[in-house]
Amino acid sequence: MAPADLQKPTPAPALPPRKNGGVVVAHRNKWFLQAAAWLVFALIRTVSATLRYRWTDRSGYIQEPAPGSAIYCVWHNRLALCMPAYFNYVKKHRHSTGLAAMVSASRDGGFLTGILERFHVQPVRGSSSRRGPQALLELTTWAERGYDLAITPDGPRGPLYVVQEGVMSLAQLTGLPIVPVSYHLGWRIRVKSWDRFQIPLPFSRCEMIYEKPIFVPREATAAEREVLRLQLEASLRRITPD
Repeated sequence: MAPADLQKPTPAPALPPRKNGGVVVAHRNKWFLQAAAWLVFALIRTVSATLRYRWTDRSGYIQEPAPGSAIYCVWHNRLALCMPAYFNYVKKHRHSTGLAAMVSASRDGGFLTGILERFHVQPVRGSSSRRGPQALLELTTWAERGYDLAITPDGPRGPLYVVQEGVMSLAQLTGLPIVPVSYHLGWRIRVKSWDRFQIPLPFSRCEMIYEKPIFVPREATAAEREVLRLQLEASLRRITPD
């Protein structure tokens, strides 16, 4: 990783996602980004295999006999281990159809999409600023097929540790509970980015934490949704020791 103080040329402004008949089309990866996505996928699998995990499940939901699908909610800076958090624990206790994850429609989101596809996760492209309504409808369709859903509530641009409205809308539309997920690493690298992204180091201790689910009633008013949004934000911050 290059030092943050190295001088780099100013990149050209990113082009907006293409449009087709008024519908926003998310960016697709070039071949070299596809290769880089495969490399990151391999690194995640390799490093995850060396970690010493401790699973703390306070949800009272994942190990129920037939809990149904859920929306798993993790901060943007914890994306590095979000797939192990799902497949190494949730998937072992539950037999959902699959996982669909909301990913930004930007070029960065295209790179993340390449990684998720190698985990056999269904990416749904969109954010609060780009392709948001389309993404919510697509996620709702995947939920109807029995898929779990995953979302970063403070992504893709922050502010850090602030839950945006999108996850509340998704929970209200689908009727699925929101399960807050976070983790604490003993050894890690923090990137100098808006989210202080955390990169796990091999052989680190990692405590994965699953908190009690939050339900958003379909008939909830705007004021009630705001109370639940603040409750979700507080819950995620409480299980995110930095």
